Amino acid sequence: MSAHFRPNRSTVLVSCFIAICTAPQLAAAQTNTSAVLPEVRVDANATPETAATPVVGYRAKNAISATKTDTPLSETPQSVTVVPRDQMVDQGASNVQDALNYAAGVRSDAYGIDGRTDSVRIRGTEPSVFLDGLRQAYGYYTSNTRTEPYMLERLEVLRGPSGMLYGSGTAGGIVNMVSKRPLLETQREVGVEFGSYGRKQIQADLTGALTDSGEWSYRLIALQRNSDTQVDYVPDDRTVLAPSLTWRPSGVTSLTLQGLYQKDKAGSTSQFFPWEGTLLANPNGQLPSSRFIGEPGDYYNSERKTFGWQFEHRFSDAWAFRQNFRYAKNENDNRYHWADSFTIPGGWGADPVNKRILGRYLDYSLTKNEIAVMDNNVEGRFKTGALQHTLLIGADFSRQKENIYGGTVGYSEIDAYAPVYGNLEPLPATRDPLPQTHQRSMGLYVQDQMKLDNWVFLAGLRRDWTESTAEGSPEQKDDANTKRFALLYAHPSGWSPYLSYAESFTPQAPQRGQMLKPLRGEQWEAGLKYEPKDRPLAFNAAVYDLREKDRTTSPMPNVITQLDDTRTRGVELEARGRITPALDLIANYTYTDADPVLEGLPENMASVWAKYRFQIAGMPGFAVGAGVRWMSAFRDLSYGIGPEVPAQTLVDAMISWENARWRLALTANNLTDKTYFSTCLSRGDCWYGARRNVVASATYRF
Repeated sequence: MSAHFRPNRSTVLVSCFIAICTAPQLAAAQTNTSAVLPEVRVDANATPETAATPVVGYRAKNAISATKTDTPLSETPQSVTVVPRDQMVDQGASNVQDALNYAAGVRSDAYGIDGRTDSVRIRGTEPSVFLDGLRQAYGYYTSNTRTEPYMLERLEVLRGPSGMLYGSGTAGGIVNMVSKRPLLETQREVGVEFGSYGRKQIQADLTGALTDSGEWSYRLIALQRNSDTQVDYVPDDRTVLAPSLTWRPSGVTSLTLQGLYQKDKAGSTSQFFPWEGTLLANPNGQLPSSRFIGEPGDYYNSERKTFGWQFEHRFSDAWAFRQNFRYAKNENDNRYHWADSFTIPGGWGADPVNKRILGRYLDYSLTKNEIAVMDNNVEGRFKTGALQHTLLIGADFSRQKENIYGGTVGYSEIDAYAPVYGNLEPLPATRDPLPQTHQRSMGLYVQDQMKLDNWVFLAGLRRDWTESTAEGSPEQKDDANTKRFALLYAHPSGWSPYLSYAESFTPQAPQRGQMLKPLRGEQWEAGLKYEPKDRPLAFNAAVYDLREKDRTTSPMPNVITQLDDTRTRGVELEARGRITPALDLIANYTYTDADPVLEGLPENMASVWAKYRFQIAGMPGFAVGAGVRWMSAFRDLSYGIGPEVPAQTLVDAMISWENARWRLALTANNLTDKTYFSTCLSRGDCWYGARRNVVASATYRF
């Protein structure tokens, strides 16, 4: 990758980006929009939009992730992308990874199709994942369960360090998922889905007031899915039950109780195939993307139980106290094979001449993880002279415990081109425990958002203390200060230039008994936001310089190492909103110049999604949508020299019809069924991307 920016290329791409965003607007000036009826929506909730309420369309006005306060995005001096519920539904997102396909600065399929976890990269790093402002997991991905997007109201992607607020947010950013919450208005829906690979799903979302006064309200989300995947013998079955209850004894106090039970019966779609036979030539041809080199009956199952609450009490119009808490218990039980693609370059160490016989390891482990997280803060809004303040003072706490039993227990061989199954290695009678690990963290933070006329100045400081232990090893204690400063000018015309500096300190929970150093990072970012008056549109541009220390990497599965100083620079452009009464648009471009020691990333990525609403024979409610995702060719240099992964262009599409009661839709991701590779690591393995996935859905509201 180039070590410097390329102004000529960036100039051309910026020009194309502006042209894409403004062409529909210019065309709209010549169109009689009165002939197009507005979108049919069932949404009588009259409350103003906040960072927790539903968003109509693709453009949110407020977000909470960047400041922990309900702040307009136009006054937020950092890059934030909000993926609302409408966008997830229109694009047929069946997992969080898919929901981020059209977010600027995000590599949503870093490891292609992976039934074990959502593999996402933000600004070249793996983000920390939060749910309702509380971190989901502190360990390896086996300590968590994939989140079901049907439970979410929105996704907020905060790009850049967030250590001052969260302590555990990585330098690249965080993904904060916002749950659906009880509403006072009665809204009920049931739906079914049928799709590729035998997908069958039924779901329900019920909410409303339990009492006439609105003191009590509820929400119940339930989902059952049975499905296969593009990989033979790998299922994707899920059961979800998520109840929540809100108590509002007065207009100044509210308490929302949240529960979750989720059980996944799945497998590993990741086969860790070698270069030769996937991206590179093999005398036997290319391995099909459906090939399974494990044993039928292999599994990757997880069960997650959580309970928590969100409490708020307002002492006055100016002062409020909030407390968020969640206790989660996760159990991951797996038995699956992965290919030995690391012995020699090309990956055929078991058969270097014929290149048919593939060595494979068997992982047989059980991971039990418990985590309790609490965040308390006081928010005050007041003035000192002409200066308006939004002051936030808080303290957060977390405790995590993890037990792992078993691990890699066998090695065998299989003909990858003509597999014969039924040769499962003998399993041990018991799975031996690895050292139990614990982590305890506490953080104190203070932030002041100051506003003087059109100027917004943000300053924050945090102090963290962390204790990590692995059974049989000395206790590791870490502490750090992190700070943040930003300046933004909100011009009345809608233009908002800003400059920000932020740091991160991310304590790393011990993984598989191994103690890890905290990640530390810092970033400078300059940006420009534009929200035209009286138009539901938002344009954002940002350039950044990001540095990180002790980044974790995996030269082989289940092996963790940490890097020294790394650096990433980039440019991000994004536009989203309603171009005309009938046309919604999302467009973005990302340029990333990453340190070669980091896993390879495309230097250039771009995507455009548009949705157009229309009527047929006087009947409104029809809509079509289409999107294009593109990334440039790249090569991974993190463990050596990997093969070049070709550039790729993927097409997505949807068609729908809805009225006050019904919504019928057909979505297709990777419409042309392109076979491609999301990445090929220089350590020896390649990862297939997701093939065409078509889903037909019917939803009834009552």
